[in-house]
Amino acid sequence: MATEIEHKYLVKDDSYKQQASELHNIIQGFLSRDPHRTVRIRLWDDKGFITIKGKGDGTAAHPEFEYEIPVEDARQLLHMCEPPLVNKTRHIVLHDGNRWEVDEFHDNLQGLTLAELEIPSLDYRYTLPTWVGKQVTGDPRYYNSQLGV
Repeated sequence: MATEIEHKYLVKDDSYKQQASELHNIIQGFLSRDPHRTVRIRLWDDKGFITIKGKGDGTAAHPEFEYEIPVEDARQLLHMCEPPLVNKTRHIVLHDGNRWEVDEFHDNLQGLTLAELEIPSLDYRYTLPTWVGKQVTGDPRYYNSQLGV
């Protein structure tokens, strides 16, 4: 079983943009927002993905399965998703040996920017970039499946 361990933070300012090594356009929607099993469809630039996430164990860890699917299938499945779709720009920022994903949201979520760091174990230690603010890991208001709902 695949397990994802991620920490999520609000972002204080846009200085991360000067440090970004990659930019990606992402549109995503959810076929299921059930907290026990979310099913996400994502267009990532010109690729399609389906992701199934299970309920976590109360820590930052939860089961996650992600598979690439044909981009045309992803486009069609997005039309089947529950509204709203989420549109964001992902900035990849390398900091102190770690790969941060900083999501700048658009449309009805304009002004929200979240930073995520996937870590290899629950006891993994890391340093925070200066642009990272309050930790919101485990706060359901910041789950991608709940944004804009």
